[in-house]
Amino acid sequence: MFQSLTDNLERAFKVLKGQGRITEINVAETMKAVRKALLDADVSYKIAKELTDTIKQKALGQHVLTAVSPGQLMVKIVHDELTTLMGSEHAALNIKANPSIILMAGLQGSGKTTHSAKLAHYLKTKKQKKVLLVAGDVYRPAAIEQLKVLGGQIQVDVFTEEGNQKPVDLAKKGVAYAKEYGYTAVIIDTAGRLAVDEEMMNEIGNIKDAVQPHEILFVVDAMTGQDAVNTAKAFNDKLNFDGVILTKLDGDTRGGAALTIRYVVQKPIKFIGIGEKIEDLDEFYPSRMADRILGMGDIVGFVEKAQEQYDEEEARKLQKKLAKNQFNFNDFYNQLQQIKKMGNMKNLMGMLPGMGKMADNMDIDENAFKSIEAIINSMTPYEKEHPEVLNGSRRKRIAEGSGTSIQEVNRLLKQFEGTRKVMKMVATGGGRQLMQNMKNNLR
Repeated sequence: MFQSLTDNLERAFKVLKGQGRITEINVAETMKAVRKALLDADVSYKIAKELTDTIKQKALGQHVLTAVSPGQLMVKIVHDELTTLMGSEHAALNIKANPSIILMAGLQGSGKTTHSAKLAHYLKTKKQKKVLLVAGDVYRPAAIEQLKVLGGQIQVDVFTEEGNQKPVDLAKKGVAYAKEYGYTAVIIDTAGRLAVDEEMMNEIGNIKDAVQPHEILFVVDAMTGQDAVNTAKAFNDKLNFDGVILTKLDGDTRGGAALTIRYVVQKPIKFIGIGEKIEDLDEFYPSRMADRILGMGDIVGFVEKAQEQYDEEEARKLQKKLAKNQFNFNDFYNQLQQIKKMGNMKNLMGMLPGMGKMADNMDIDENAFKSIEAIINSMTPYEKEHPEVLNGSRRKRIAEGSGTSIQEVNRLLKQFEGTRKVMKMVATGGGRQLMQNMKNNLR
């Protein structure tokens, strides 16, 4: 995500590295490099120039403290301006009404149907809403079936009406059904349409007038760059939408759409799609995104994802087991499942400060846990509870049963023992000693 922009900005800041103070000459040189980085990221020249002029003005007006280098100060100013450009504050969904009606709009192929389901999953799991999906794309035969399948996966009801080819009537009936049966959120999926197709644009305008949605979300593919921004403007002129869902951001190394869509349409990005899984939908925080663009990671987002999977009672039980050195393969397996639920591994690594570039250069196999799970599942209940009994013959049987090699089984056992030792040290208050040992090893 944004890796090429991050790399280019990093190179731009090197101009100030080692400089004792900020001058008009070194700032001008840095801003030239920043402007080029933004243009390469598919930001329009007008916006790139405005942004760099503002940064230059603020940098030259700042007194550099002795504790802060000019380079650090410049990063801080750029961070603040990028945050402002992307909207400053997090914009939440308007879901106070019962039912809250959300209308999805966008081009064909932008991901509306998939992200209708992702949003339904988000509202159900994180906002405790009883959600109804309304299959309003009557022009694409597979769309209704796709929504039914996705709804089944997340256990969310889907409203359809066979033979009804009038999207406005379908939307009205879906909302009426939701009110009758106590749903607290309604998400209306609609057909993809071009902004220049007057008939189709009038149709979605009529849907809006008929159901009076509390939220209209424009779904757009981040990888289309400035085209996404221009399309958003055309749709906003017609619908006056409330916010944007930017899809495929995990594949966008440039970032032009995310940076400038808020500036152009004056409507916030509310969610970003960061992967193919149903849970790969994140709320958008401008400041956190600026952190990631500048290579600082998003540690707050990482902790939030961890906390979503955190169970206090289970954590207490685990701590007691760790203190008694009773951590076993059942516990190890459960911890793997918690990590998997946190989301895409590459995206998670990108949230850690300094790990973005490493994650981008690594080929992270999303199925990496499968062989570990297969090995653990090939153990008997007794072996999982008592790893110390895993002798040579047992290891051979486990390797054959899991379709792996003895070397892989041995490697897992070694990793398991290392994990158990570290976790026991932390659980028994030896964390400080552990950190000291790590420091000693780095010297």
